[in-house]
Amino acid sequence: MITNFILAPILMHMFTAILLLFFWQKVLVQKIISIVGNSIAFLLCLRLFEMTLTHGHLSLQVGGWQAPFGITFISDTLSAIMVLLTALVSLAVGIYSAASLNVSRIKFGYFFIFHFLIMGLLGAFLTGDIFNLYVWFEVVIISSFILLTVGGKKMQMEGAIKYVTMNMLASVIFLTAIAVLYGITGTLNIADIANKITLVENKGLVTVTSLLFFVGFGIKSAVFPLYFWLPSAYHTPPSAIAAIFGGLLTKMGIYAMLRVFTVIFQPDYFTLTLFSIIAIFTLITGALGTINKRNIRRILSYLIVCHIGYLIAGLGLNTELAFVAIVFYLIHDVIVKSNVFMISGVIVKMRETVDITRLGSLLKDYPKFSFVTALVLFSLIGIPPLSGFWPKILLFQETFKQENYFLLAALIIASFVTVFVIVRIWAEAFWKESPKHITEEIDHFAPFSLSGKIALIAPIVGLAIVSLFIGLNVNSVIKLSEKAAYEMKHPEIYINNVLGPKE
Repeated sequence: MITNFILAPILMHMFTAILLLFFWQKVLVQKIISIVGNSIAFLLCLRLFEMTLTHGHLSLQVGGWQAPFGITFISDTLSAIMVLLTALVSLAVGIYSAASLNVSRIKFGYFFIFHFLIMGLLGAFLTGDIFNLYVWFEVVIISSFILLTVGGKKMQMEGAIKYVTMNMLASVIFLTAIAVLYGITGTLNIADIANKITLVENKGLVTVTSLLFFVGFGIKSAVFPLYFWLPSAYHTPPSAIAAIFGGLLTKMGIYAMLRVFTVIFQPDYFTLTLFSIIAIFTLITGALGTINKRNIRRILSYLIVCHIGYLIAGLGLNTELAFVAIVFYLIHDVIVKSNVFMISGVIVKMRETVDITRLGSLLKDYPKFSFVTALVLFSLIGIPPLSGFWPKILLFQETFKQENYFLLAALIIASFVTVFVIVRIWAEAFWKESPKHITEEIDHFAPFSLSGKIALIAPIVGLAIVSLFIGLNVNSVIKLSEKAAYEMKHPEIYINNVLGPKE
């Protein structure tokens, strides 16, 4: 189905960002505009998701130029899922930001840049043009770099330099891969590339090009060995910013891998083996990085790296069931990772620190908050029947079926380490007695007004309910994941919806 509506969420965030420019110094107005803009964009994304499931695919040829000559936007099941997840998380984090960020950061243009970041993410998930994908990646990198440096603290600047350096390297490699791909196919439309790359006789060059894409997207996704920038950067900005980064930014790289390695390239045995090896090392190094850390946000940053390994593992298995697990895990991980970073921000307000050795008594002082946190942490671990359990089981099942025992061992080790560090966080921060007396000078959450507390906690509760809903409605989520996986394993569906069926 051809429709202009596919651009509505992107344009809504762009319009909201532009409108915010006229109220640069009016903090309350900025908060209202941002929340309203996020709410409308969420409804638009929900409608786009519904339309995509109803009609199969939505597409748009910008400017009336027919594919492959113009820029194509397309929404299939995978992209519709990512768009809806982006809208949900941006709405939650937008509300959380209004309550958690100080006035000076907002006056630096936080909400303006925030909406441009979300616009870039939506554009990346909906584009059907490989160079346009690069452009949206750059919009996201520029926006995220500014958000990382808002406030200008030394630790932030250090993390931001590492972040932008590695992401610029990834962009150079990505752009080089696009240039080579254009040189051998003569087109930038993803569907058209998929048709023409099968005619290229030099299969070695095709494999090298595919690996260039994997390296570029791998750096952005923080896979082994070029993952070190993420733990150095993601713990430095305010929790609201870290929530968007932890939940969505690395998943943009994973989405790009899924799109490129299902539509354009059909990986050979060597490539799939390489994916599995990278997945093993990503799982192990990410898991080991958490063990000796005391800062909750640094622990969560290493868990992001570790859990990216699950997604790369599914890509290495390259079966339909593995893709079902990837899509399900993406849905779970985007929501849970965003939520745990927001929770860490509330903990800072309650105790002025996220160092687990200096925390304690949260369960006694804030039992309701602790209950919600426990639900989120149990989802992160994968306690049945919560959302994290089901995709792991599917991935374990498929890995065992493929007799990839080294990968299976890495998956199990990563799962046990995740349990260990999360239990450690719970025991240190919530269960044990606080090592020092809690006073009003330390607990900044208690003096908050009721509306302020609701604005901080409601997004966390909302995402926790979504995680619980996913876990308890597993059949519906699996059916949705199966639909996305089927389309990925049958790229001709995507190609025909862009270019039209072959005569």
